[in-house]
Amino acid sequence: MKFGEKNVGTIDRAVRILAGCILLAGFVLNMVTAPLSYLVVFFGIMWLVTGAIGTCPAYTVLGISTL
Repeated sequence: MKFGEKNVGTIDRAVRILAGCILLAGFVLNMVTAPLSYLVVFFGIMWLVTGAIGTCPAYTVLGISTL
């Protein structure tokens, strides 16, 4: 499996996008305190982007594909 190759299936993409939106909404609504808020934003953006583009670098490294 090469980097940049699609390896995230439809259901996985939907879950990632939904989870990313929930995490970012939690940050925007101040539901998370300061030290943890940076991790929430990082994971929210990461899951939103990997869900949108359909490629997960961690899946590539581990040889996983949910397609």
